[in-house]
Amino acid sequence: MYLILGSAVLAILSGLILARWVVKLDAGNSKMQEIAKAIQEGASAYLNRHSALTGYIGMNISVRANVRCAQAAHKGLNKALDVAFKGGLVTGLLVVGLGLLGVAGYFYLLQYLNPGATDANLRSLIGLGFGGSLISVFARLGGGIYTKAADVGADLVGKVEAGIPEDDPRNPAVIADNVGDNVGDCAGMAADLFETYAVTAIATMLLASFVFHDAISKGNIFPIVYPLALGAISIVSSIVGSFFVHLGKSTNIMGALYKGVIFSGIFAAILFYPTTKILMADCGIEPNNLYFAAIVGLAVTALIVVITEYYTSTHFAPVQSIAKASVTGHATNIIAGLAVSMRSTALPVITIALGILGSYFLAGIYGIALSVMTMLSMTGIIVAIDSYGPITDNAGGIAEMAGLSKEIRSITDPLDAVGNTTKAVTKGYAISSAGLAAVVLFTLYTQDLRGHLHALGKNLPGFDLSDPYILVGLFIGGLLPFVFAALAMESVGKAASQVVNEVRRQFKEIKGIMENKAKPDYASCVDIVTKSALKEMIVPTLIPVLTPVLIMVLGGIILNRFDEYASSKLIGGLLVGSIVTGIFLAISMTSGGGAWDNAKKYIEEGNFGGKGSDAHKAAVTGDTVGDPYKDTAGPAINPMIKVLNIVALLIIPYL
Repeated sequence: MYLILGSAVLAILSGLILARWVVKLDAGNSKMQEIAKAIQEGASAYLNRHSALTGYIGMNISVRANVRCAQAAHKGLNKALDVAFKGGLVTGLLVVGLGLLGVAGYFYLLQYLNPGATDANLRSLIGLGFGGSLISVFARLGGGIYTKAADVGADLVGKVEAGIPEDDPRNPAVIADNVGDNVGDCAGMAADLFETYAVTAIATMLLASFVFHDAISKGNIFPIVYPLALGAISIVSSIVGSFFVHLGKSTNIMGALYKGVIFSGIFAAILFYPTTKILMADCGIEPNNLYFAAIVGLAVTALIVVITEYYTSTHFAPVQSIAKASVTGHATNIIAGLAVSMRSTALPVITIALGILGSYFLAGIYGIALSVMTMLSMTGIIVAIDSYGPITDNAGGIAEMAGLSKEIRSITDPLDAVGNTTKAVTKGYAISSAGLAAVVLFTLYTQDLRGHLHALGKNLPGFDLSDPYILVGLFIGGLLPFVFAALAMESVGKAASQVVNEVRRQFKEIKGIMENKAKPDYASCVDIVTKSALKEMIVPTLIPVLTPVLIMVLGGIILNRFDEYASSKLIGGLLVGSIVTGIFLAISMTSGGGAWDNAKKYIEEGNFGGKGSDAHKAAVTGDTVGDPYKDTAGPAINPMIKVLNIVALLIIPYL
């Protein structure tokens, strides 16, 4: 346990050391610093209303790394890449460090205070997971509404109506747009994966208490701490792997980032073996089977990364097909984008299904949980390449607004283009891991429900698909992700409309903006999206919290008179239905939105007429539709599904 806690502390200290290194770098000229300060103030104004420590610290480094990345571009591509990646690595290390410290530290404290109550101590961890899930919904949904309302509002008036560049300082929404990149893609993703990491660790530990009950009852708690040990190993592996992120003689930026991910995975896979042999030697399941179940998780991670890049990168057919469809107009761009978004669900879901079957055949239910845990153990390095995205995006924006030379933009632009792909890849990873984590949580629901019923002298009813209560639960659960996503999309639309009206007002009333003789009021747009994001996220957030409770209450009052297990069955069906439709909808939205975004970038590179062409205008429309798809509704489905499952776990004693 001390080694596990030590690894968590190592991650936190490494992150803080890197943060100090980033802050000490040259922040450029006064104009660059002025723009960066405006972005920092806007981001802080939003996050000060939250309490997400991991996302807050990471985002504050992100909004300081952006200007330093732009300045580092004066020294070349490799230096700029180094600053952007290490700035993102701060967030990644804090996510896994604080996640592991929270779960392991709390469990160790409970064991110290109540040494003979391991089962009760484990159940107490569910509360920790619930807290992480709630703040994850707030950060992911609120940040998504913020970033896309600003982005869509800025694009519709700036690029489409006024015909000015994306990061033109004359656009009143440009600072809000840059702030949004950080609160959505940095803080939002950090909170999302922190929650998935913590919840998966807790769920795996709880499952271990059921699967290895005999060994644990004899005082052997190794099966419980084993998933935490794998997380600790991956922290060390991610730190080592980060040293391999450099260009060398190559200019392949994506390849440089992937080197860090690949070497982290290889080091983790090597160290998992002796750890498994030592900790799980006398637990009832062949250690080799457990080891290979853990490797399945790493394999699923690799495949999801490759598949997501295929559907969202400018180098492959899906994105290029959307760009080509833009030549014939806005409608054909939308049609092609929708087709790609739907098709993009096939390979990830097949990969997840194979991962579930493979790990189950190796080590049963615990094998599935173990594969998800090892998948999430790579969170540190994955979040690093995600947070790299908003840093390089902002670096390009600062270079544009500060009037830096074309040579600097020729460095920040390719970094930014890769950032679009890394953000899409990370969302694919987050959704896939969240879907698998939800499967583990559902399994935990059935196991925990069985235990409570057994204590009452009753048996768990079978979850038979011919049972009308199960079917109704499936339909309600399948409906929830669609309602949730619809509310999220509408929230972006409402907030974006306010930004559009404000930008139009300033262009009309503040004379001299277009001639660079007057400065726009950036603060007003920041204020609009901040208030809108916090207001609009309330109703969608209530859906996963209240639905299981309402079913429990209504079922207990009405339906349980006909079938004493009615509410339990309804909630069981609800959980499965939300997982099945949620994972398809989330993958479709995030991959489709990423493909729309990069189709626009592909045209801007000079293909199909380049910037300003009719194809480009159609691609901007597609990108505008895809923005709330990939950055608001789609990613927010992840924590929504897990909140449903955790609330279900919490109310089991009352069912």
